[in-house]
Amino acid sequence: MASMKVSRDGAVGRVVLSNPDKLNAMTVQMWDALPGCIAGLDADPQVRVIVLSGDGDRAFVSGADISQFESERSDALAQQRYVLAVDAAYHAPARASKPVIAQIRGICFGGGLGLAAGCDIRICADDARFRMPAGRLGLGYDQAGLRRFVDLIGVQNTYDIFYSARVFDAAEALRMGFVSRVVPAARLGEAVGELTDAIADNAPLTLAAVKRTVHGFLQHPGERQSAEAQTVIDAANASADYAEGVRAFAEKRNPRFVGR
Repeated sequence: MASMKVSRDGAVGRVVLSNPDKLNAMTVQMWDALPGCIAGLDADPQVRVIVLSGDGDRAFVSGADISQFESERSDALAQQRYVLAVDAAYHAPARASKPVIAQIRGICFGGGLGLAAGCDIRICADDARFRMPAGRLGLGYDQAGLRRFVDLIGVQNTYDIFYSARVFDAAEALRMGFVSRVVPAARLGEAVGELTDAIADNAPLTLAAVKRTVHGFLQHPGERQSAEAQTVIDAANASADYAEGVRAFAEKRNPRFVGR
């Protein structure tokens, strides 16, 4: 049965996208649920970083559950509702104040590719396979989604994967800049764990300020300054964590950050 599995392991919040009979294809119910799952972990003060992964070792997400298209996208109103649900899910990682990592094993197609693109960092196994099959389905891809790919992998790579609808491997995903790291499949969990440990040791307000600033650059490329981002930066600079970081550096010890 399709579901979202949410768990917390110390400072790491996890969302497992689970529909294993269909290679974790996303049902409309899963698209609807994902923003709330991420927001719940983002609101938990014990959680410092969020990881999205697929259930099992065959797929991250194979795409949207196309078997639902006739029932869930049967007319203009239903199609609009479906598109809004998918769009909210794609934006959920960016709306979180905490870092969100996509842990990718196996198939990452269509909606899975779009969802991974919305995360802050993507790490994949060497067995990962990627594809954007919109051209094979005849659907018009969302403008914001296309902009996300252009920002991430550039114009020519975006044209390439959308025009051809071809499968590309982990090495090419790394070359394009879609993923930041490729590791052996047996080490994927360990590699992601090393990164989440490093993130969890750092000051949450600093990371939130970096995330808000970078997303501001992407959303408003012509703007040099964002008032929203500056508010988060100022909060970090006025925080007890900043004082703790300076004190710990002077005392040559590891800082103990609490997020305020």
